[in-house]
Amino acid sequence: MTESPSRVAIVTGAGRGIGAAIARKLAGDGFAVGLLDLDEAGAKAGAEAIVADGGRATGVGLDVSDAEQVEAAVATVAEQLGAPTVLINNAGITRDNLLFKMSEADWDSVMGVHLRGSFLMSRAVQKHQTEQGWGRIVNLSSTSALGNRGQANYSTAKAGLQGFTKTLAIELGKFGVTVNAIAPGFIATDMTAATAERIGMSFEDFKKAAAQEIPVRRVGEPEDIANVVSFLVSEGAGFVSGQVIYVAGGPKA
Repeated sequence: MTESPSRVAIVTGAGRGIGAAIARKLAGDGFAVGLLDLDEAGAKAGAEAIVADGGRATGVGLDVSDAEQVEAAVATVAEQLGAPTVLINNAGITRDNLLFKMSEADWDSVMGVHLRGSFLMSRAVQKHQTEQGWGRIVNLSSTSALGNRGQANYSTAKAGLQGFTKTLAIELGKFGVTVNAIAPGFIATDMTAATAERIGMSFEDFKKAAAQEIPVRRVGEPEDIANVVSFLVSEGAGFVSGQVIYVAGGPKA
């Protein structure tokens, strides 16, 4: 192992929402951050904001379900910032529909981003982690993994990420790499705002209704997830691996 491992993190889906909050938090923790997103402009804008605050960051556009683009993006981050030792698999999409209305494309695109994307990113980054003898992977699952009407594709993908997390924890542990998952509950983001719009409800009313069902009586903010990521990638979390932490204001969805 090198004397002190490279402090470089990659966050996928970092152009907005939870990913953007995680990138900001990790930059504040002293990591150089590669912000990756299908929306290259969003990723670059986030990186510029971190640099303006005195951090080190770069924004890269990619489709996480494309193996060549993943390899190229990870190589770009390694070249510009150093070997990535922390990976946050946050990129996600929804294509909600009841089973009888769900198309093959709705199914395949959700599997492609969440499962194939997390697999390709982890495979690309583990080379750097194992060489450094230290690493952290955090996969973003969801309370939807427990089942959610209209989300057969998303629920399946998010449950799959939990199995992926536990297996990587077993495989990579001996190289000093921990692998954990965070399962957010209701978080106020563009994605939940779009859901409110789709069901014809104002976002404020939607959040209010959701808060009534949550034991702590509020909805989550992206920072609530970023704070847990910050712990899981820290030195202090070195004995926490293969876990799924529900960050949902209560014990379950």
